[in-house]
Amino acid sequence: MQIKLYGAERCHKTQYYKAFFETHSLSYTFLDVEESKDYAEELRGLYKNRKLNFPTITIDEKKLRNPSDKELNKWIEKQKLR
Repeated sequence: MQIKLYGAERCHKTQYYKAFFETHSLSYTFLDVEESKDYAEELRGLYKNRKLNFPTITIDEKKLRNPSDKELNKWIEKQKLR
């Protein structure tokens, strides 16, 4: 399972998801879209409107935009069962 978190250090929701993954001992990659033009472009590519919609989490092929804990847990469990 590959988890990517697109966000920004200054964003409180990004910090929330970082803490969520660490608390649940989940390996993830943090991609700061304000520090890297490449990461920003990668995030824009996920949306038809090409906006920097962060935080966005991808779990393998699934894209989640600012998910609730319940939704996030659901997709993490789904991926573990594969």
